[in-house]
Amino acid sequence: MIKILSCLIPIKFLRENFRLICNSIQIIFTAKSIGKNFYCGKFSTVNKNTIIKNNVRLNGLHISGNGKVILGNYFIAGFESLIISDTHNYKGTDLPYDRTSITKETLIEDFVWIGARTIILAGSKIGEGAIIQAGAVVHGEIPPLAIAGGNPAKVFRYRDKEHFLKIKLNKKDLY
Repeated sequence: MIKILSCLIPIKFLRENFRLICNSIQIIFTAKSIGKNFYCGKFSTVNKNTIIKNNVRLNGLHISGNGKVILGNYFIAGFESLIISDTHNYKGTDLPYDRTSITKETLIEDFVWIGARTIILAGSKIGEGAIIQAGAVVHGEIPPLAIAGGNPAKVFRYRDKEHFLKIKLNKKDLY
């Protein structure tokens, strides 16, 4: 990302990609940490408790709330996806809920792909290599290598473990 701030970038590139560059810079200054080879293809937002590991691609992902969110290595988000990192306190002192929020850690492990318009609710955990179908609503835990979809998201298949591990061991930096 430091290369974006360098004077070696052609002016034409800067003009054509100004909004994307500004959004990437906003994410850099907002996120708690960002690993190498971060890519933001469409306007995305994160919270101050977001940890972005290496080789992450955001394509319109929005993270709301103040809970801790960890995006694992090689995570890819489809467009208009949402991670909600806290919930309203309906057991508080007002109705329908009070002004306090309940924050929960949301963990997305390595090599996870979430489809377009996926919603991941606070406190969810998505295991390594999982794929979440477009439009799914995730609440709770999705096991490693699972392919899940629906509302609420249910596992309907698993990736081929042998195939996944073979590719993972030979993984090159694609981004």
